Amino acid sequence: MTDPTAEPGAAASPPPGLLAGVRVLDLTNVLAGPFCAYQLALAGAEVIKVEVPGTGDLARQLGADPDLNAALMGASFLAQNAGKRSITLNLKHADGKAVFERLVTTADVLVENFRPGVMDRLGLGAASLRARHPGLVYAAISGFGQTGPLRGNPAYDQIVQGMSGVMSVTGDAETAPLRVGYPVADTIGGLTAAFAIAAALVRRGRTGCGEAIDVSMLEATLVTMGWQVSNWLIAGKRPEPLGNENMTAAPSGTFATADGPLNIAANKQAQFETLARLIGRPDLITDPRFADREARKSHRIGLKAEIERALAADTAQAWEARLNAAGVPAGRVLTVPEVLAHPQVRDRDLVATYPPMPGGDRPIQVVGAGYATSEGERTVAGPPPRLGADTDAILAELGFDPDAIARLRTAGAI
Repeated sequence: MTDPTAEPGAAASPPPGLLAGVRVLDLTNVLAGPFCAYQLALAGAEVIKVEVPGTGDLARQLGADPDLNAALMGASFLAQNAGKRSITLNLKHADGKAVFERLVTTADVLVENFRPGVMDRLGLGAASLRARHPGLVYAAISGFGQTGPLRGNPAYDQIVQGMSGVMSVTGDAETAPLRVGYPVADTIGGLTAAFAIAAALVRRGRTGCGEAIDVSMLEATLVTMGWQVSNWLIAGKRPEPLGNENMTAAPSGTFATADGPLNIAANKQAQFETLARLIGRPDLITDPRFADREARKSHRIGLKAEIERALAADTAQAWEARLNAAGVPAGRVLTVPEVLAHPQVRDRDLVATYPPMPGGDRPIQVVGAGYATSEGERTVAGPPPRLGADTDAILAELGFDPDAIARLRTAGAI
């Protein structure tokens, strides 16, 4: 919309981000917490990453490029830390803790993913900080939550995948239990925390009251398994691994073509009938084994064999175009490089490119937000930060002069 008060010919100012003006302290490591804080940064929040002096976030040492790992800018760190500022603080040092407490007075949100009890032992837990700062939204992300018999257990993504039931329904009868091919439990935990934080900020805007948010990766993952969980809770049906088949419909799954796999989801009767005609097998429509939804589910293996015989006549790409044009959902099974190069992804500017890091030999590319808004960018303005890159600037903003900053550094507090 054009601003009627703007001077003729004046360039329009970019709209503020959805969370513009919100300051987030990110005390997290590796994935679930950093991914949460990255989503907030993508929405326009200012995120200050509070890291341990010398080493910082463990993800700085993780990734497929050894040189980046050695420079504490590992690919795993780069993936979810663009746009953040980095300050190094030793929270076990009295002066470092005092600096942090001053920093908290400027913050709206604090995110941490230590084991339950760690922040309390430092005197920086939710109850302590919120007593002094009632408007603070404090989010703790852990494997199992802040309460319960497993609260103190360490938990990585694979542990949660196994305990949540995800692995039990991934793969088929021969391969299950099988780990999902990316850290799905970590990612879901981070998204859940970001959603809860945004909701808490909305309420705080009305009431002024902050919140203490307790995110369990186990529970967050379990919640996303909706149909699998409800089929057991409500229908008493034990979930089973079905490989690439869709338990709710047939033909719906992955099918072989002349040159590679193709996903087809002909979940509705009309879509099945259209599919049958397009592959030259209209007889399947009246075959008693496949005539209605329940019959097709009971005979899915035989139906798949019939369809694949017809699909062998052409390529996955050709069938994808033909089926989608007729209203039958279909898509090739792509590799990560293939989908990143796909015109659909490239057209929507999902990937942001930043200049090479000092001493680096290539641009840094990361994905932005999984949504677009009518006004605003899907990416952040700057690249992931070097460890402690913003320490002096942030301390100066808090009122520390150069001599005080030097003393803190000499004492090992920063």
